Amino acid sequence: MVVLDVPVSEWVHIIRAEYLEMPGMALTRRQMERLWGLDGGTCDEALTDLLSRGFLIRHPDGNYARPHEQL
Repeated sequence: MVVLDVPVSEWVHIIRAEYLEMPGMALTRRQMERLWGLDGGTCDEALTDLLSRGFLIRHPDGNYARPHEQL
């Protein structure tokens, strides 16, 4: 997989779009890294942004999902 030099803000946009397109999606941090080809630091920064804005929540099992969607 080719990793592009994409700013974190663009990854946040991409991740938001994927979650909106696929209701009920719940992924672990590791799954996000594999799905989008993210390095750990970029994934952490994107998750921090998405969590702080309330777009995603982290469930006790480690999955990240939209707040209104149950696993």
